[in-house]
Amino acid sequence: MSHLATHGGSRPPVFIAFQANNDTRPIIDAIHADNPQADVEEFPGMVKITAPGRLVIRRESIEEQAGREFDLREVHINLISLSGEVDEGLDEFVLEWKSC
Repeated sequence: MSHLATHGGSRPPVFIAFQANNDTRPIIDAIHADNPQADVEEFPGMVKITAPGRLVIRRESIEEQAGREFDLREVHINLISLSGEVDEGLDEFVLEWKSC
């Protein structure tokens, strides 16, 4: 059975999880602002963000939240885990299942 059949024709969800600390708060807030369909779950020491099919992390949005320039590669510093295919550039980090 394909992913499409098990998810009613839509792509399966993607997620990204970060350590919960002061450095990740602007990242999490920016992700949530840019992906209103995403579900943000806070656990002790970790924040997991799940979205249906696609999740976009934008450098510009993080800079607005953090109040400083932000190199998108900094996302990796506090990254715990992720699920989805990654398309990473200078301005956007996109998680999605392209093959489904």
